[in-house]
Amino acid sequence: MALFGTDGVRGLANRDLTAELALDLAVAAAHVLSEKGAFAGHANNERPKAIVGQDSRASGEFLEAAVVAGLASAGVDVYRVGVLPTPAIAHLVAESGADLGVMLSASHNAMPDNGIKFFAKGGGKLDDTLEAAIEAKLKEPWERPIGADVGRVILDESAQERYIYHLLSSLSTPLTGLKIVVDCANGASSRVAPKTYIRAGAHVTAIHASPTGLNINENCGSTHMESLIAKVAEVGADLGIAHDGDADRCLAVDHEGNLIDGDFIMAILAASWKEQGRLKKDSVVGTVMSNLGFMKAMESLGISVPTTAVGDRYVLERMISEDFVLGGEQSGHVIMRDFANTGDGILTALQLMQVVVSSGKSLKELSGIMKRFPQSLINVKGVKKEQLATSEKISKEIAIHEEALGGSGRILVRPSGTEALVRVMVEAESNEQAERIASEIASLVRSELQ
Repeated sequence: MALFGTDGVRGLANRDLTAELALDLAVAAAHVLSEKGAFAGHANNERPKAIVGQDSRASGEFLEAAVVAGLASAGVDVYRVGVLPTPAIAHLVAESGADLGVMLSASHNAMPDNGIKFFAKGGGKLDDTLEAAIEAKLKEPWERPIGADVGRVILDESAQERYIYHLLSSLSTPLTGLKIVVDCANGASSRVAPKTYIRAGAHVTAIHASPTGLNINENCGSTHMESLIAKVAEVGADLGIAHDGDADRCLAVDHEGNLIDGDFIMAILAASWKEQGRLKKDSVVGTVMSNLGFMKAMESLGISVPTTAVGDRYVLERMISEDFVLGGEQSGHVIMRDFANTGDGILTALQLMQVVVSSGKSLKELSGIMKRFPQSLINVKGVKKEQLATSEKISKEIAIHEEALGGSGRILVRPSGTEALVRVMVEAESNEQAERIASEIASLVRSELQ
């Protein structure tokens, strides 16, 4: 089975994702990128340069050490930036001209998991071809540099401040007077997000911003919105922002506690940008998981929505190939190519809050731009997800329900790219209908793919 999923290599830290594997992947990545010419152009035999960061998981400490050791042993100079959001690594790679970036994170997954994400020169994620080449290169014999040719390891203490400067430079309107709550998921945004929002002018209450190495994503962050909703009500905030463990996502709630997911955020940004003449080609890139209500809202505004497979890397590929500037996922990955070539939760929150301030409207008023179709999502665990594509019985069941829904709903059944499960998503005109159909399909998936 392939090591790389839709977002790097993930698994249970120290069992699936071991220090040995992390070291070997780092060495293989250095060799593959060198062979592909990604390290070319260094004057005076200058060594290639890598940026390495991590989220707040305890396992990130030994995995980071392994990655750093692997890269340095392959002749790469390594700049350690510590605990920072994933998009910070992408930005720092681009800003510094580094040849490679590595982030140790399992994003929204539970604390025992961890992952390795690679970024190429320029800050973009590696494409499937390069990931396959890295996997093929594992354990191959190689000639090790010695003496002055080994890589050096440098602690980069200015990285956080440079990233915050980048985030704030995206704003044209200060957030003065805006009262917000931010849930940092006890993750990578715990220091950066509150500091950035305060410096942008907002009055900030931060929750779940005390990482211990063990509490990342634990009943908090973008996958557990309850405490954010409660705190917004308690302090009378204008809105709340939730990040996931590595802060490449942003979800929000309005002052009444209504969820503002990635589709709502993209709709608000797309409408604002179109009005300003900033929405290139009057298009916003979505995925097959984008809510039908988002599609219909964009259609009513004359905005087209080309779609991709789930995964922000696929959204970005489409954006680059067709020169779009806005795209993302319902989960809160939003890419704004005017500022970055990766999803950035803090950047997304800043841009969303800027629309709130500049429009003079509440987030609830702005979210009226679309009506979310009821959606039921069931994660079917403990099944052989690789057999989904060949199951005729499941395909026929889906087709029957799709015909009954007509144009008033849709069904998506797909294997997760990051976890061992199958996702069943149904949209319909009512919650009851969506839940009934999703439950029936999930039961069939569970029985057929044992």
